[in-house]
Amino acid sequence: MLWYARASQIDHRRERALPSGRVEVILNLAQDFLTDCSQNAPERVAPSLVVGVRTEYELIDTSDLADLIGIVFRPGGFACFCHDAVDAFSHRSTALEDVWGGEARSLRERLQELASPESRLACLEHYLMTSYADRLGTSRVVAYAVSRFEQSSCMHAANTVRIEQVARETGFSVRHFSQMFREHTGVSPKVWCRIQRFLRAVRQMHSGVEVPWAELALDCGYYDQAHFANEFRAFSGINPSAYSAQRTQWAGHIRVD
Repeated sequence: MLWYARASQIDHRRERALPSGRVEVILNLAQDFLTDCSQNAPERVAPSLVVGVRTEYELIDTSDLADLIGIVFRPGGFACFCHDAVDAFSHRSTALEDVWGGEARSLRERLQELASPESRLACLEHYLMTSYADRLGTSRVVAYAVSRFEQSSCMHAANTVRIEQVARETGFSVRHFSQMFREHTGVSPKVWCRIQRFLRAVRQMHSGVEVPWAELALDCGYYDQAHFANEFRAFSGINPSAYSAQRTQWAGHIRVD
């Protein structure tokens, strides 16, 4: 997915970006830096980053959203856009130039020269399709596994597919399958499934429909309300009630006052 944000008048300084289970690339078109809020004192970092898969929220400075464009890769999709195993990028951000070389800087400059969101998105898509045309694709094993896990995410906890079962269906041992999955997606199958279950709950909560926590927990594949609350806090740093009170227009972002 390609996205573009122009949000220059946000009335709060920071937001929590929730883990998505996907690798992302972001390019700041307004300033020659992005802001790292992970330390007590915010630091300026490269204006274009590869954001690896995370299992915890990340604090972002809303000033970076003034003119920002990005890519969200499907699970396993980033593997053909880099020369390393995808899990080498997990839990951290890497300067895009360290991955794509000088092309990253040239791409950003071309995007800055364009005026409309549509033209910028078209330029970004054209770059991806032409520069990596001979490498595009996803591991069939990983694609199959992701499809099975996504189907399972709609089931009750007692009926969810087991990793051992999917590994057996692919013809690999659990150990080899898990290693292959991690190297292509950035996290292990177990962690990826946990993130997807969490995101299913987030999407339902963001829709604004009032559902009792116990019912929501079971619907999203948790064993009970306590399991849901513990997992939600592990990924977001807050409890479900706080998310409902502080959610923004984007399901994956939470306002920080």
